[in-house]
Amino acid sequence: MKIMVFRFSAMGDVAMTVPVLQVLLNTYDDVEIVVVSRPFFEPLFKGLPRTEFIGVDLKQKYNGLPGLFRLYRYLKTKQPDAIADLHDVLRTKVLRTLFRLGGFKKIAIIDKGRAEKKALTRPQNKIFKPLKTTHQRYADVFEKLGYPVDLKQFKPELSDLPKQIRLFFSILDGDKTIGIAPFAAHAGKQYPLEKIKEVIRLLLQKDEEISILLFGGGDKERQLLDELEQIDNNRIYNTACIFSFEEELQIISRLQVMLSMDSGNGHLAALFGVPVVTIWGATHPYAGFAPFNQPAENQILPDLKGFPQLPTSVYGNRTFEGFENVWESIKPEEIAAKILRWVH
Repeated sequence: MKIMVFRFSAMGDVAMTVPVLQVLLNTYDDVEIVVVSRPFFEPLFKGLPRTEFIGVDLKQKYNGLPGLFRLYRYLKTKQPDAIADLHDVLRTKVLRTLFRLGGFKKIAIIDKGRAEKKALTRPQNKIFKPLKTTHQRYADVFEKLGYPVDLKQFKPELSDLPKQIRLFFSILDGDKTIGIAPFAAHAGKQYPLEKIKEVIRLLLQKDEEISILLFGGGDKERQLLDELEQIDNNRIYNTACIFSFEEELQIISRLQVMLSMDSGNGHLAALFGVPVVTIWGATHPYAGFAPFNQPAENQILPDLKGFPQLPTSVYGNRTFEGFENVWESIKPEEIAAKILRWVH
């Protein structure tokens, strides 16, 4: 059975497919996977057996309806037996329709639970309860195709580090490495940088063997991370724009703990079984986007009684007047203490 998987979108959403696909492939020897996603994400799938990755340029080569038709004609040559649409957006709906018009029938689509998420995030009369995780929603798609996936069977896999990454770790001042990824796509998910500085100072004061690796991307984020690095440039290392994505994954796999927002880097660390401490603002773990296999106590939440509007959205793109006060209910000392529990 060759299953073609569609999932574009943000890094975290794509990363969450990996544990599901790993268990699927380890459970069923007759399954092959063709992942169709953005080219940048290819390193995420390198360790999976019987997996082909197709990187798709949706901005140029396959842009618009003519581009999607060209993409469909190319994907058809891969001769899939089934389609697993883990995205369910306009692009994948067009591709599904083209496959159906071509006589293709075995297609399964994710149920995103849009109504449930809307009830969780609406301003009033919220239905405040934990929803099905995104990982389980992905797994449900494969069950519809006849391949149930037991996510409890996931086992993180670590590959040998290449020489340049081993060398990088050898030059760190301390043996206790903490990753910090302080950025998110929306301000509603991003703990203030001044407070991150205080978290860093508390960690460095606590243990002289701690080294901190900073993660982010793009020129603007790199400049801000340079500012954090100056707190102690002997023990803090800015990795942004220095390593390839594949090398970043290798570094993340050997962290003792990762601090992230509700964002992609937390999902990356979780793939390797690294403890992930997450900070939540406008969003909430109940929406189903917490990093895989992480305990509830690793998720740091604001004072929900003091801010009954929370969560305001699934993506963190909606806030409210006075939202900046939400962050005052999460103390740097609390964050540092959560991180230090995992440092040994």
